[in-house]
Amino acid sequence: MKEFLKTFSGTANKSQILIGLTGLLIGTLVYIVDRPPDQTYFVYCSPFNISLFKVLPIFFGTLGNNLPTFIHVFSFSLLTAGFISCQKRGSLIICMGWFLVDSAFELGQEYYSWALEIIPDWFAEIPFLENTKSYFVHGTFDYYDLAAITIGAVIAYFTLLATIKRRVPS
Repeated sequence: MKEFLKTFSGTANKSQILIGLTGLLIGTLVYIVDRPPDQTYFVYCSPFNISLFKVLPIFFGTLGNNLPTFIHVFSFSLLTAGFISCQKRGSLIICMGWFLVDSAFELGQEYYSWALEIIPDWFAEIPFLENTKSYFVHGTFDYYDLAAITIGAVIAYFTLLATIKRRVPS
């Protein structure tokens, strides 16, 4: 256990956090520019009109269909690893964890009756979580999203390896 915890020790890796935040910004732009506002939770729930749909031309095209899925696993892997400044093994664990989470959500859209059984009723009373059941019922399962999740996790892992702060032996 001590060796496992050592995998996740250190100070934040600013470059990994910055790359992760940049990815999230790009993903956000897909929803603001290319998607109808009524189909995106944070856009239609915003107190301001932040949608640029039909104001600007479609920017991401067909890439925008699966780019947010890629970016989600990629960016959250980098942010998680960046905040805990882990090494190679920790990076692998984090990327696999986000791969599994995102894959479960994607598969939950295909097998939503199973997903609905495990969502607690009290989610309906909490902002943001109240949309969970609707996400599974109205979401669209896509094999390309599963591919985007896989590619995002792999690229995140190699990005983490390239940006790891090497520990100096004491």
